[in-house]
Amino acid sequence: MSNKKMSFTIIKDDPTDGHKGFGIGSISLENVTPLFIDVQEEEAYIEVGAMHARGPTERGIKFTNNRADSEGGKPYWLVWVTIDFKEDGPYYAGMTACELVVNREKRRGYKILADHVNNLDRSMKRRIIVDQMDDASKRVLAKFLESHNAEMWERSEAELHEQLRV
Repeated sequence: MSNKKMSFTIIKDDPTDGHKGFGIGSISLENVTPLFIDVQEEEAYIEVGAMHARGPTERGIKFTNNRADSEGGKPYWLVWVTIDFKEDGPYYAGMTACELVVNREKRRGYKILADHVNNLDRSMKRRIIVDQMDDASKRVLAKFLESHNAEMWERSEAELHEQLRV
């Protein structure tokens, strides 16, 4: 009996790349960017390490799905932003927000990991789910996306603009 395990593989570019062997059906995370919204500071920033929960915001924190563990902590939104391409260029195609609370003092945090994973998947499937965000955070997100790349913002679907309009 073999002890070999099949592990999840992230493949850059086209996973099929013309061949029909190992790796078919793997997902490419190349066009997904984790973006944090600091609710209290009303600022947004990209944190690539968040793709694997290893960015500065989450590092050193033990997360649970019990809000009481992180009581008094700082609220954040982790927004999965997926970029896709139209004939006239790239655009913000998928966007989903996940709640996160970090209490640095206690080294505890609140998040529902399943929601983070499912929302990453939904963003990659070009869904836009930001309706649960507070209005101030939506404004911060919209301003960040537009200032980051105005052309991508303009090419984005009307649904994104509508959901972020407050």
